[in-house]
Amino acid sequence: MLGDEYVNCGSQPLDEKSLHLRRLVMRALRAADKGHVGSALSMIEIFRALYESVARHDPANPKWEGRDRIILSKGHGCLALYALLADQGYIDLAALDRFCERDALLGGHPERDPEHGIEASTGALGHGLPLAVGMAIAHKRKASGVRVFVVVGDGELDEGSNWEALLIAAKYKLANLTMIVDNNSEQISGSLDTVLPIEPLREKFESFGLITANVDGHDLASVVEALVRVSSRVQGPPAAVICHTIKGKGVSFAEQNPQWHYKRGLDPKTLAHLDEELASARQIGSPAGTER
Repeated sequence: MLGDEYVNCGSQPLDEKSLHLRRLVMRALRAADKGHVGSALSMIEIFRALYESVARHDPANPKWEGRDRIILSKGHGCLALYALLADQGYIDLAALDRFCERDALLGGHPERDPEHGIEASTGALGHGLPLAVGMAIAHKRKASGVRVFVVVGDGELDEGSNWEALLIAAKYKLANLTMIVDNNSEQISGSLDTVLPIEPLREKFESFGLITANVDGHDLASVVEALVRVSSRVQGPPAAVICHTIKGKGVSFAEQNPQWHYKRGLDPKTLAHLDEELASARQIGSPAGTER
């Protein structure tokens, strides 16, 4: 974490909606008996902020040209995206039950399918941000008013293609581009400090000419406020919102545990513990009005 300000990141209890979305992640994980669960759980509030409060989109008209583009660059964390797409009505909840099946709608990495809300095929790390920069340039030239939001992983920033893309984004003053960093400080090989340190991240982004904000990535109101503030501009440089998160957030035994980066072969006892962790005062199931 960056300084004392984020030592207690994610300390507030999760609300019912965030628990519900995590249960949707587990529904898909249980169906496929595999998935990048830790990587997905750190991003739930990021995607909630985008789909519920910030991005312009319409599930009833998914190919609407005026929609904002939301790209998940760290494609292995796709279960978070799928949970929001199901909750918002882009896909049927039943699609989660076929996660990773042959010829199913939802694979282990997103495949471009605008009709179902998936804007880009991702998973080869370091590609999503360059793609988002290209989209932002195109929409700026067309004066379409479309904004581009791209979620990247902090470990993904090891890839040099991201930094080349930021140079281009700053050069063309892409105020319509917002990069959101899922900064959970862990990657598949271990902590970022051990594998390849990237701090001071904010200072790096600012040196590239970006407007930058730091937030607790599990404090929904703070994430929404930061995203609204930086994405409401029509001129100026691109923006970066660094969301300090906890990998595996919501499941105590998975939090910051590298063994939960990817899981398969879950035994009944572990599945029961997952259900217990994500239960709440309300009966397990979706909040009123969200079941589709």
